[in-house]
Amino acid sequence: MSKVDRQILGVLQSDAAISTADLAERVHMSQSPCWRRVNRLQESGVIRGQVALLDRQLLGMEVVVFATVNLTQSGRQNLLAFEADIIHHPEVLECYTMTGIWDYVLKIVTRDIRHYEDFVRNTLNTMEMIRELHSHMAVTEIKNTTALPISTQLQEPDGV
Repeated sequence: MSKVDRQILGVLQSDAAISTADLAERVHMSQSPCWRRVNRLQESGVIRGQVALLDRQLLGMEVVVFATVNLTQSGRQNLLAFEADIIHHPEVLECYTMTGIWDYVLKIVTRDIRHYEDFVRNTLNTMEMIRELHSHMAVTEIKNTTALPISTQLQEPDGV
């Protein structure tokens, strides 16, 4: 990935709605080659899509919980069943398998503590494959970004 590709990605991470003309100007190239690069990044899957980032607090979603989960058994069938089920719950924004003592960690967003309690009681606790669930309530959001650190993580190949 070239330096220009990284610049394009950096700009798009902060404003995916930018026009091709403005993007080209920001990365110091003409519009057509810039558009071709963006198109290539989309076709290769580096750019997976474009979304609107919503303000959860303005939408009345006050509670953020990081829940750690252990399953009753760690066999393949249990893992697959849990993963197939958890992806269907819009309250669960992120789900990761973990190393160490927890099988999964979930990032859950709800409008209030009552909604979270209802979600735990009537959704998560009904999943027979969950043995243990611990809730960790976020108190203050210090940093929340979707931007990947491409300028510091991606290295330009030799000769580019």
